Amino acid sequence: MAKHIVVVGAGIAGLATAVALQRRGLDVTVFEDRADTLSGAGISIWPNGLAALDAIGLGDAVRGAGGRVTAGAVRWRDGTWLRRPHPDRMVRALGEPLVVVKRATLTDVLTGGLAPDTVRHGVTVRGLAVTGDGVRLELSDDTPDDTSYGASAVVAADGTRSVVARHLNGPMVYRYAGYTAWRGVAACPIDPDLAGETLGPGVEFGHVPMGPDHTYWFATERAPEGATTEDELAYLRARYSTWAEPVAAVLSATDPATVLRHDIYDRSAARTWARGPVVLVGDAAHAMRPHLGQGGCQGLEDAAILARFVGDGADLPAAFGRFAAFRRRRVAPQIRESALVGRVVNLRPAFLSAAAGRATVLIPEALLTRHLAAVASHAAFAMPADRDVQPA
Repeated sequence: MAKHIVVVGAGIAGLATAVALQRRGLDVTVFEDRADTLSGAGISIWPNGLAALDAIGLGDAVRGAGGRVTAGAVRWRDGTWLRRPHPDRMVRALGEPLVVVKRATLTDVLTGGLAPDTVRHGVTVRGLAVTGDGVRLELSDDTPDDTSYGASAVVAADGTRSVVARHLNGPMVYRYAGYTAWRGVAACPIDPDLAGETLGPGVEFGHVPMGPDHTYWFATERAPEGATTEDELAYLRARYSTWAEPVAAVLSATDPATVLRHDIYDRSAARTWARGPVVLVGDAAHAMRPHLGQGGCQGLEDAAILARFVGDGADLPAAFGRFAAFRRRRVAPQIRESALVGRVVNLRPAFLSAAAGRATVLIPEALLTRHLAAVASHAAFAMPADRDVQPA
């Protein structure tokens, strides 16, 4: 009987995994509880993520859809340079520029790589049970009645609050990290030399090109959990009004309706990523704070590498277990480092954060680029060797 795999979640990791598995000749269905998954501002795809997209045949499509960052500058809020690197720093260190695209565009590229009718929207996975011949999913879709669905295996890409991660690990603890983040897209270009981040005491503002006419931006600062303002963009414009350009110009060119705000949370680690015919990928497996820009990229790596382990699907439980062991070594340091960066940027009292931010100028460029390459270069993405996939 042919193997049928269900992917839970149609975010970046879920769609990419479905593409990768289908290109191995496997039968795949994606369940997504949201009717619309096109929300979101932008995302940076670092060269390691582009290499993973190359492995599933979609790298060039993404490269052609966004803006490119080649330097990665860091300045203080008054315009003082903390790090003014060579204009081709990213290319030299990482093998190629990082690409910034609209999340909706990335979703379109990934969906376009799937067979028609692969994704079923408005279908919620409420639970699952392993059976003698695979997995039985409990579903609630847009009909009044709950239903069930059988599959040979399940790949869970349902995010940090994953139902499937709780099935494998039991209750998971979520802790507010103490700060919040805004994201948006401005209808204006940005000077390539200024692409990167501007820092202040306990706050940061990132700004990178998203094609020739748009700029993706993000901001973080400490705030009470759940706090909101009536007009988030008006608050940000006032908050950053005295900062060096391009911050004020970027905010002035942003449509208020497009601004997103999300509190940042830490989640307890998923001790179990795979058991039998069930495996976790993306944020469901390795939720991390956004400061390294690697959340989506690691989901793309998961997709390409899981498909390599799965092969023709002959032994899915064994493939899932080997995948989990292989990937843990790659993502564990990134989870720790992204949390550390977040803590440093948001240190209190604020003068400690300011001192830490200004101290980045003391880090030798060669050391910094070497570390950056280990995390995010094209070569940092490594497919498993034959001995990993089929150990003796």
